[in-house]
Amino acid sequence: MSSVLDLFRLDGKVAIVTGASSGFGVAIAEALAQAGAEVALGARRADLLAQTRDKVLASGRRAVAVPTDVSDPAACQAFVDVALAELGRVDVLINNAGVGAAVPALRESPEEFQAVLDVNLSGPYWMAQSAARAMTAGGAIVNVSSIAAIGSLGLPQAAYSASKAGLIGLTRDLAQQWTGRRGIRVNAVLPGIFETEMTSAWFAEKFDEQLPRIPAGRGGTPAELAATVLFLASDAASYITGQTLVVDGGRTIL
Repeated sequence: MSSVLDLFRLDGKVAIVTGASSGFGVAIAEALAQAGAEVALGARRADLLAQTRDKVLASGRRAVAVPTDVSDPAACQAFVDVALAELGRVDVLINNAGVGAAVPALRESPEEFQAVLDVNLSGPYWMAQSAARAMTAGGAIVNVSSIAAIGSLGLPQAAYSASKAGLIGLTRDLAQQWTGRRGIRVNAVLPGIFETEMTSAWFAEKFDEQLPRIPAGRGGTPAELAATVLFLASDAASYITGQTLVVDGGRTIL
């Protein structure tokens, strides 16, 4: 007899993870592999991406590393094509690739603004298009947004906040288009204050100011976000779609 814990397993499934060279991407890739998935890993930094691949292989799961710039629609399609060719199928997409920016709005150039949107918003769309074409019913997409989509952390982050808010809208629309017609669920996670490679400088300078506003009394760990992503990617969340799950230790309730 199967147990409820079996719903969290991904045995026999193939997951694609973008932004898999550091931070959340590494933790998510490891969590999916531990749950039984084989993993296709994409990021721009090939050397670090190879290290993530080796970690997945060490867990006993197959993995393929594909240097990918998600802002390029053709590269996104090529990434999915490699996943299909090497691993045989696509069941899960984790849209984790992202870039940060903190530029005062009156000084931000059109090129700077657009570069953030190209990776953080357009990239997940191109990846979702390509992956959804390869998925069958039962597929799952998880978009990694941010609490910056629903509130401010006091930084000049117009481009970043806009891109992450747009990702919530994208999540909802793709869910309504694909869940009923194609059997593909689409959800988003909104991480709060986590120390990763991308946030390390800010964390060192500003975290003490934020700590009193976090009921949990600490920052999050990448493993905690990875566990949430695994839940949404698995059959344990089979009746959840179009939703945004905040993972922030309570930061946004104050």
